Amino acid sequence: MKDQIDYMAGRVTAGKMTRREFMGKAAALGISAVVASNLYATAAKAAGPVKGGTIRMGIQGGESTNSLDPALAASTVPTVNLRNYGETLVNVGPDGSIENRIAEEVEASADAKTWSFKIRKGIEFHNGKTVTAQDVLRTLERHSNEDATSGALGIVQGIESMKADGDNFVVTLASPSADLPYLLADYHLVIQPDGGFDNPGAGIGSGPYTVAVDEPGVRHGFKKFANYWDDSIGHADEIEVIALNDATARTAALQSGQVHMIDRVEPKIAQLLSRAPNIDVKTVSGPGHYVFIMHCDTAPFDNNELRMALKLAINREEMVDKILRGYGTAGNDFPINKAYPLFDDSIPQRAYDAAKAAEHYKASGHDGSPIILRVADGAFPGAVDAAALFQQSAQAAGIPLEIQREPNDGYWSEVWNKQPFCASYWSGRPVQDQMYTTAYLSTADWNDTRFKNAQFDEMLISARSELDDAKRKDIYSKMATLLRDEGGLICPMFNDQVEGVSTDIGGWVEDPNLSMMNCMAGIKCWLNA
Repeated sequence: MKDQIDYMAGRVTAGKMTRREFMGKAAALGISAVVASNLYATAAKAAGPVKGGTIRMGIQGGESTNSLDPALAASTVPTVNLRNYGETLVNVGPDGSIENRIAEEVEASADAKTWSFKIRKGIEFHNGKTVTAQDVLRTLERHSNEDATSGALGIVQGIESMKADGDNFVVTLASPSADLPYLLADYHLVIQPDGGFDNPGAGIGSGPYTVAVDEPGVRHGFKKFANYWDDSIGHADEIEVIALNDATARTAALQSGQVHMIDRVEPKIAQLLSRAPNIDVKTVSGPGHYVFIMHCDTAPFDNNELRMALKLAINREEMVDKILRGYGTAGNDFPINKAYPLFDDSIPQRAYDAAKAAEHYKASGHDGSPIILRVADGAFPGAVDAAALFQQSAQAAGIPLEIQREPNDGYWSEVWNKQPFCASYWSGRPVQDQMYTTAYLSTADWNDTRFKNAQFDEMLISARSELDDAKRKDIYSKMATLLRDEGGLICPMFNDQVEGVSTDIGGWVEDPNLSMMNCMAGIKCWLNA
């Protein structure tokens, strides 16, 4: 039998046997489907990438209000689009290492205050223009402008000065930071011609695909860019991103073969889907978390007694069991978990306590009127059910929580970061500095809890320049505790990424950074022969 299996595997590696043929012959030899699937995957991986075809992705987070402007990307569909047509100076790899992209070399001064990024020669924008250090400079200048309302505003505000010096982009920071490359890997910071000042939503980048179709909230089409510099990615001829916000519709599209991969498989059906033919369910744990966010500057959430009452009124373990079905862990009202370096696991875990929640609610002096929590199916998988559980547990503490269900379309542009209490999610970031800088620095455009605390800001800046890991960990611990006890974040759970992938797809790797392989599945995967 071994000779027959080796022969079949060799045919797969040579591209002369399809998965269907392999599985059929393996079954005839009495090999189980699980074992055969693993044997095929090994052989297909040895064959290397297959070029050609169209990869179709069914992704949530697509809205009619979406733009191709990198500064405005706030959900998964726009982020996947950016990865298809754009490129950043560097990326963060699946193992957490920095991967050079537009920058071929990165150097820092001894004190980590001045950084130089050497721009790779021969990279071309889709309009035929060569990428230069000046384009990088202009891109960072645009994202530094508050009028751009960039999701990366908090990140770039730590820059004291920057310049284009020949082939080098040079950054001088207001305070040292060993994590700057991680910050500049942020997906918003796609390098655009002249920084995108003329038309930021034009969809002109230097990525492996050009924009062919742009129908916000419906679908986006991309075609291989013939002059792309790196032949190790961009294997398909075309990529189609289909906006499928409804979980049932996404699952049906994968099962019917309409798409090759989907994000956000609902945990309650993950096991069932994994038993479907020709589908693999991929899971990976990481820094992603599902949240309920309160604006600390808006009544009644400007009262910390009320905020604490709500934090104590949520049953985290119940949500992990009933919403995540075990695909995740309990949160602790700050956005950091064991996925991050320098995480302090000694911070006490907050638990559901209806009696204490009632005490804080009474101390808040709230008038008893309904506290409106806005939620939509697209906020995170099981968001509506999670809100209902929250309402029930809060009711036991005498807190009048009222759920207002919102439509998916427009949720990220009209509800999140605008309404004072809503459901949301964060994919997390590779390092603590980036997570805190993006969402909790007082001046960050994506400070969606309106947590503005001078002491917190000072500690964040201090942590950047602290090169002693033990001291830096202590600072981060104090920041986490301050945010946990005074902030507007209710973080009941850290979620695993659960995604469905057709066995027709090759090249899939586990990547905890963002869903869909850091939103790069389309450009890194291929269609098996």
